[in-house]
Amino acid sequence: MATAPRSGLAGLLMSWVAGLAPASPAGAPMTREGAQRLVQSFMRAQGALQSPGINPEGFGGLSAGGAQLYFEWHEDTQALECSALVYKFHEPPKPGVLETFQAEEKEGTDTGGGAVDYEPENRGLFLSRTYTQVPDERTFGKDMKRLMKASLKWGDEVLDRVASRVFHPEELEQH
Repeated sequence: MATAPRSGLAGLLMSWVAGLAPASPAGAPMTREGAQRLVQSFMRAQGALQSPGINPEGFGGLSAGGAQLYFEWHEDTQALECSALVYKFHEPPKPGVLETFQAEEKEGTDTGGGAVDYEPENRGLFLSRTYTQVPDERTFGKDMKRLMKASLKWGDEVLDRVASRVFHPEELEQH
C-alpha cells in the first residue's frame, strides 16, 4: 500500500517525476493530455522549464533559434497541429503567391515534414504537421527541430524565390 509523502520536497519531486512521464505510448490515439505532455516535454528540452505547453484554449508556442513554433489542440479531430512560421503578411497575399508556395512544396522543396499552410485569420504562412497518434518523444523533438529549420529556410530562400516568380522586377522594388 502506497503512503503519502512526508515532506513537501518529496511531494514536489513525485509530481515533477509524474510530469516527466511519457505522453502516451507511441502509436496510441492522441488525447489532449497526451498532446499536453508531449508539448511540455519538447518545450522543457528547449529550455522553457515552466511552460504550460498548451493553454486551456488549446494553444501553445515557442520561439527558439530564430524560429517560431505554434501548437494547437483540435478537440473535434483529437489532433495536435504543430506549425512553424514562415512569413507573416501585412495584407492578404496577392494572387499567385500562395499557389507559388504550394508549387515549391510540390516541386520537392524540403518542408521539414510539414505542409504549406496559410492561416487567413492571422495572415500567417506556416509549415504545419498534424498528429492524430502519439509519436515517440524523441521522434517528436526531431520532427519539431526539422520543421523549425525548414521554416527558417522557407522564410529566407524560398520567400525570395517565390517573390521573384510572382512579381515583375519593377514590382519587387516596391516591396
